[in-house]
Amino acid sequence: MKKTYRVKSDKDFQMIFSRGKNVANRKFVIYYLEKEQKHFRVGISVSKKLGNAVVRNAIKRKIRHVLLSQKTALQDYDFVVIARKGVEELDYQALEKNLIHVLKIAGLI
Repeated sequence: MKKTYRVKSDKDFQMIFSRGKNVANRKFVIYYLEKEQKHFRVGISVSKKLGNAVVRNAIKRKIRHVLLSQKTALQDYDFVVIARKGVEELDYQALEKNLIHVLKIAGLI
């Protein structure tokens, strides 16, 4: 994912958390904020409670892959995806299904 598609700074994360809306399902929480830009930006947060660095990075790679596969359908919002407990046990298809479900609830797809 290109750097222009990432939310990186703490200031941006805090603005999305404080001013944005949120939706959740059992595996993900999404905070989102509408911005005037030409594309979406995403931040991904995976807690240390979910596993070691290898596990957390694998989860982030899967999330990024799902988002890139849905790139054309995603609305132009800034959003943060937070993985909840249990995501580490999901295979790719189940993770994709859960993530797309919560994105649809949020109206981002």
